[in-house]
This record gives sequence, C-alpha cells and structure tokens, in this order.
Amino acid sequence: MRNLMVRIQYDGSGFCGWQVQNGLRTVQSVFQTVLRDVLKENVPVIGCSRTDSGVHANDFCVSFRTENMIPCEKLPLALNAKLPPDIAAFECVQVPEDFHARYSCKGKQYRYLILNTPLRDPFLYARALWYKYPLDAGFMNAQAQDYLGTHNFSAFCAANTDVVDKVRTVTQCGVRRLPDDGRILEFTVTADGFLYNMVRIMVGTLLQMSAGRLEAGSIPSVIATGNREKAGFTADACGLYLNKVLY
Repeated sequence: MRNLMVRIQYDGSGFCGWQVQNGLRTVQSVFQTVLRDVLKENVPVIGCSRTDSGVHANDFCVSFRTENMIPCEKLPLALNAKLPPDIAAFECVQVPEDFHARYSCKGKQYRYLILNTPLRDPFLYARALWYKYPLDAGFMNAQAQDYLGTHNFSAFCAANTDVVDKVRTVTQCGVRRLPDDGRILEFTVTADGFLYNMVRIMVGTLLQMSAGRLEAGSIPSVIATGNREKAGFTADACGLYLNKVLY
C-alpha cells in the first residue's frame, strides 16, 4: 500500500467547489471517478482545501492510498488522458504513511485577480473580478500590510461558519499591478490557514477603502471589533485562486 500525493490545477468556473455534493459537478467527484478508473480501485481521495463554487486552483494537493504500482511519473499522464479539460494533474509523489493532504498542510497562499479597466474582457470572464473604477495599487498595498500578523479574523469570516477558533497568522500580503498586463491587479496573501470567505472579504474591504466607503488605515480597528458587518463586502469567487500549498 502506497500513500501518494497528486498535484492538480483546475478552472473552478464549471464546478460547485471541491467537495462531493449529491447531484452536483464538483472537482472531487470528477477527479475521484477518473482516479478509480485509472487505478481500478475504489480510492477515496483527501483534498488540501474545500474551495468554493467558482474558485480556481493553480496548485491543489490530493492524497490517497493505493495498492496499484503505477510509477509516479506515469500517473499524471494516465489521469490527464481521462480528466476533462478544466482539470489537469501535473505531479505525483509518494509521501510518508502519515501524510494527509489537509492536516499536514502548514499554510496556503491565495491569489486574487482584479481586471481594472472601464471595458470588460470576455477572455477574463469568470477568471478575474471586473472593477471599472480606477484603483491605486500602491494605496491598496499599503493598506493590506495591516493584515499581517496573528489576529482573530472574525470580522473577515462568513457569519454562518461553525468554526470556533478564528485566529490566523498572515505572513505575507500585498497588492501589485501586473507588469505584463497593467490592467490587472493581483492581491496575494499567505497564512497558516484561512476562514470561510476570508480572502474574498479582505479584497472587498480593500476595494471599499479605495472607493472611500471605509476609512484608510481602518483595518486594525475592523479586526479589533470582530464584527463581520464592519468589514467590506465579499468579493466574487471568480477572481480567487489557491496558488500554493505549503507542507
């Protein structure tokens, strides 16, 4: 019995998130079905995260145990021959027996893309948030630094979550205008963990600060309140990418 980890990428616009849901197309259900077909085994898979409907992944890790002895270098090729075009496997490695894609994770990095132009781009539909009003990347980056550190992020979590411990440590955070396409702003954030809708609320808060609806420099006071109503709106899922998984 081997414990394997496969790294995949997917365009989340055609999925109702990662986790299996009856009657709905999810990344887990599609991947698991294909994996069983390739390995000829009933193989339950463990995902590193529970991405929501419409959220994408540049690097998503899946672990599972199998008795099949297919070489690791050949498994991504076999999977990609059967996976739909909006999912692709790009690496497989054998991992220690106690490795768990979710619980062994030490942190994650998310990326959020904003198309900042007066005109829509149909080729970025469902892959970036279209925001037509001018944005100052330098201003947004300066404000985003207030997310750094260990805080109770209750104000940046969906109100209906059942998670009790809402303390997270953000180790990297920033906003820049991409040099190869000046129309696109990129928000990146790295932490030891994330709450439900946390990144999308972080982005919505920065956008509302840019629009003058929230006071500049107010992120520390919003965090201190622990009140979801004090933070910004929840930005659309289309611009969000799980970018890196840290083990």
